[in-house]
Amino acid sequence: MSLLSLIPSFLLLLAQGPTPEQKAVGYVLDAVPRWPTENHCFSCHNNGDGARALFVAYRMKYAVSGAALKSTSEWLQKPNEWGKSGTLGFGDEKLATIQFGAALVDAMDAGIVVDKSLMARAAAQLLPHQEADGSWQVDAQASAPSAVTYGPVLATFMARRTLERAADNRLADAIARSDGWLRAADLAGAVNAAAVVLAFENRMDVASRARLDAALSSLLSIQNSDGGWGAFARTPSEPFESAMALLALNTVRERAGIEARIVKGREFLISVQSEDGGWSAARQSTTGETYARHISTTAWATQALLATKR
Repeated sequence: MSLLSLIPSFLLLLAQGPTPEQKAVGYVLDAVPRWPTENHCFSCHNNGDGARALFVAYRMKYAVSGAALKSTSEWLQKPNEWGKSGTLGFGDEKLATIQFGAALVDAMDAGIVVDKSLMARAAAQLLPHQEADGSWQVDAQASAPSAVTYGPVLATFMARRTLERAADNRLADAIARSDGWLRAADLAGAVNAAAVVLAFENRMDVASRARLDAALSSLLSIQNSDGGWGAFARTPSEPFESAMALLALNTVRERAGIEARIVKGREFLISVQSEDGGWSAARQSTTGETYARHISTTAWATQALLATKR
């Protein structure tokens, strides 16, 4: 019998250090509650995207306390305040409302916020920003979606998700129009294709299943040999695009061949994780890193690792 076999397994785990998921959660856990304390406002990137990652981690029993999420949770329960000037760390009211609404959904799922009537109030904040065609147009002129500004397809999916959770029949027309827009949305690029997979993954009608299959085929076709995804086919792999792809593939994980794709995607995402647990916003970018891009990228990557972990 070897000496190694006598060492308890939990001691071996301790010797290996924190997992990528633990490092990521720890990084976001430091950033999210600190932002409103230091900046006297609520950031849609910290207290929206970042908070969503922490709510997921809390629900999965990671070392995230309710106290650490207290200020963000209280803020999310004030939908009427979300778009007011002076309360936001960044100035896009439409995007902030979408991100805070999405965070409220995850806070409800985690059991940290329990007042279901808040979902209808959140939906009321989103409706004025919906276009006649059913979409939410955020940064529509950008060459590609980003973790900071989402782009119209991801923004529409996220807003629609909040409306659906409100469970209010008066929102049926708004939801139907968003569905119609998403069924015709451009599938070019990892983020758009992933958002459409996420939008239709739980629908059973023929049109929705066909749309999901088309989006999934597009997403799989542009996975790079290193396991990650870039903004478009044959572009270098990036953390945000890879995180979006992984979240989408996780919803169809039971399909043949998908598990192997997820494993490769996880390997890429972990390979570009910084030692402190975060991720660079865009490895190939020539425009420079911003804090907003960094924290939102890290939040999405954290969610992807948590969702796909076996």
